[in-house]
Amino acid sequence: MTLGMGANAAGERREAGSKTSSAKSKPTAKPKVTAATNRKARHARTVRRKAVAAVVRPSFGELSGLRLTDDPLELHSSVALVMDQDTLEILVDKNAQVVLPIASLTKLMTSIVVIEAGQALDEVLTVTQADVDTEKRSGSRLAVGTQLSRGEMLHLALMSSENRAAHALGRHYPGGLDAFVEAMNARAQLLGMSGSRFVEPTGLSSRNQSSANDLALLVNAAYQHPLIRELSISQEHAVAIGRRTLQYRNTNRLVRNPDWEIGLQKTGYISEAGRCLVMQAELAGRKLIMVFLDSAGTYSRLGDAERVRRWLETLPDVIAPTQFADAPKLPS
Repeated sequence: MTLGMGANAAGERREAGSKTSSAKSKPTAKPKVTAATNRKARHARTVRRKAVAAVVRPSFGELSGLRLTDDPLELHSSVALVMDQDTLEILVDKNAQVVLPIASLTKLMTSIVVIEAGQALDEVLTVTQADVDTEKRSGSRLAVGTQLSRGEMLHLALMSSENRAAHALGRHYPGGLDAFVEAMNARAQLLGMSGSRFVEPTGLSSRNQSSANDLALLVNAAYQHPLIRELSISQEHAVAIGRRTLQYRNTNRLVRNPDWEIGLQKTGYISEAGRCLVMQAELAGRKLIMVFLDSAGTYSRLGDAERVRRWLETLPDVIAPTQFADAPKLPS
């Protein structure tokens, strides 16, 4: 048995040697590199990046046990607040006082500071290397050197959550980025957002933090600006960059749903914040501010909004908001 195995092994070595010799005498042609192979290679790299990205860190809410909180509506968001914008009545309160990272909800404060500074919306801004994300290394369709008006940058930041656009807006503020962040925090204090803090204009940093209670104040303040309302609920928008035209769509598919009457919205996501959503919408005859933070699934924040809508539609008729003319108003 041992001899047989040795002979077989020797034969395998001889066969391998002959194959090697044959291979050497007849070199294999190198594969031809084509546009198709380049596309396949890029696709493979994208798949690998997505696989790595899928292994995300737990959110702050998950780490603190907030996702174990029960509520009658069985919401998937760790934090939720639904408030009547006119009467200030709280309809849903789930951990609304807890301070968490807010991701791209930050861009609502960014837009407020830009608009209230009175900077020209037609001024052309340039994306530079300084606007490239070094925090999360996220991608962008706005290459370094891209030039767009301030108004276009604002549109993309609000509708499609374009991070380089938001960063460029802050960088072109009088006094630069540091002055912009200072203005963001000063505006938050004026609104009474005592638990909130901003460190940059995009929301990529987990140090941008707020509570649902504070974010209701921010949504109401942003709602006072017609341009923010208009741009945030825009369904899609095309921008011309050189010879190319880039088509952008809203990150919130509810703006395309005829069952919803949305006046303002913003989505957000980083792993530390989970999926986030704020909206101003008219439901069951009431103007409502809705905040959902730290939702785990891609669509669960939208599902939570739908759960609230269906629940409100089952309630008996409410008192018309006009009867609350003397009710206290949210700061704006």
